[in-house]
Amino acid sequence: MPKHPAELHPPGPVLEIVKDLETAGFQAWCVGGAVRDALLGHVHLDWDLATDATPDQVRSIFGRKRTIPVGIEFGTVGILDEAGVLHEITTFRRDVRTDGRHAEVEFGASLDEDLARRDFTVNAIAYSPSQRRLHDPFDGQRDIQARIIRAVGEPADRMREDRLRALRAIRFAARFGFAIDPKTLDAIRDSATHLTRLSAERVRQEIEKTMEQVQAPSKALKLWISSGAAAVLLPEIAANGGGGSGISDEVLAALDCSALPGLAGKPGRKLARLAVLFSDVASGKALQAATRLRFSKHEAQWIAAIVHRWQLVGAAMAQQLRHGEPDSKSIRRWVAAIGRTQLSAFFRLASARWSARRNAGEEAPTARAVHSLYRRTIRVSLSEPVDLRDLAVDGDDLREAGITPGPELGKILSALLERVLDDPGMNVRARLLDEARRLQSGRT
Repeated sequence: MPKHPAELHPPGPVLEIVKDLETAGFQAWCVGGAVRDALLGHVHLDWDLATDATPDQVRSIFGRKRTIPVGIEFGTVGILDEAGVLHEITTFRRDVRTDGRHAEVEFGASLDEDLARRDFTVNAIAYSPSQRRLHDPFDGQRDIQARIIRAVGEPADRMREDRLRALRAIRFAARFGFAIDPKTLDAIRDSATHLTRLSAERVRQEIEKTMEQVQAPSKALKLWISSGAAAVLLPEIAANGGGGSGISDEVLAALDCSALPGLAGKPGRKLARLAVLFSDVASGKALQAATRLRFSKHEAQWIAAIVHRWQLVGAAMAQQLRHGEPDSKSIRRWVAAIGRTQLSAFFRLASARWSARRNAGEEAPTARAVHSLYRRTIRVSLSEPVDLRDLAVDGDDLREAGITPGPELGKILSALLERVLDDPGMNVRARLLDEARRLQSGRT
């Protein structure tokens, strides 16, 4: 049930800003997501304001030391409160023209004109703290009550003004458990082929917000696919119907509540969730997608690496776990394939995938077996040779022993590691040098 205006409580610093603007003779309204979330009874930390004061007038009222021109060409000024927290206030505006990515605006608009340029009715509600009154010209409260995402005015026009609105509608519907108004959904589908106009950064941010804010992202992903948005923006996901079981909400829930020692509540939730999203996509394609979406080089490589490791050893690991305790040789090889620094991330993903399978009644390793294996891999990673750097010899040793420098030397080192993974007792300098000479003679 939506809340009554008297139950809305903007924070003290926002009320002070409102008071200063109104004392100076200007209007001041809380707008946007904070009003929507407050009516839904959700906590929202960022209360944005709208006013008929121009950016220059706002800066004059609050002083240059307290104001930051965060988007002054669009009418937005940031105001610092006494605690140094930034609050954004934007001049009433109307769109002059837009190319689907960027809008050119002009000031001097009314509150109703400002609300008319917003995306959805639930986001086009204004609240006056001084009057304790809601201004809702597009019946946003009715749509909150009916749990509907509906475009303001003509849906096709709203989508043409900003193509990102198609993705935002999907995220809001999934986040709040709302339906999308049929005419708005038709406009989203019609907008799909035009989503290439969006910058990769905006698409990436929308994906991140969806994975971070939406408790059940599979609903959003299904809408991405059914609307055609995924085929345009995430063809790697669309190609296999949404990533199979990888993006199931049960996997993400298990991921967030990992019971593995040392994994619960660890940072990196965003990247872990993104790894789940791509976990059924070929790792090379996952890297291409993350790079195309302008994830940082580190993030793209991290996601692709975890996906690759899951696809490389996940199935074999599960098979052995279902038939008892894995042998030491297999564990060393898994640790070598995963890498010491990636063990926690790998097991976080693997544990979540297997937990979801168990909950669905499918065959999967037990939680106890997974916990036991995780502990064993940690012990192995700390005490046994599983990496080229752990070998008792290095490239310099092999060259001194007469091994010809070049690509063959690297291959011989890799072959030595294979021997050591089979038999850690081989990791003695003399034995490795003898084996290296034997390997070289066999290759020449």
